[in-house]
Amino acid sequence: MTITQSWFCLAMAIFFGVLGTVSMKLSQGLKKWKPSVSLAIFYIISFIALTLAIKGIDMSIVYAIWSGMGTVLVAIIGFFIFKEPITLRKIISLLLIVVGVFGIHLNNATFS
Repeated sequence: MTITQSWFCLAMAIFFGVLGTVSMKLSQGLKKWKPSVSLAIFYIISFIALTLAIKGIDMSIVYAIWSGMGTVLVAIIGFFIFKEPITLRKIISLLLIVVGVFGIHLNNATFS
């Protein structure tokens, strides 16, 4: 697997992980069957893609980006779609997550 394919798998893992989390919200505590089934399917796809991404990218990088970017995207969706409150503290905290993800990535980058 090439590095490009690994990054594509990571992007797919993030995308389907976010869809799984949105489905979790829509399932209303697993009471609605369609979003509940979608939740399982989306997370299975996400974890398969995550597993493939780890073949070509360090595990610490993959997990940091997957969880960090997933968190930020879910927060954005929560604000715009589900009308969840957004506060300055939440915005700053999300920015710190993004900075942390970049920090981990830069720490492991090799410069020639």
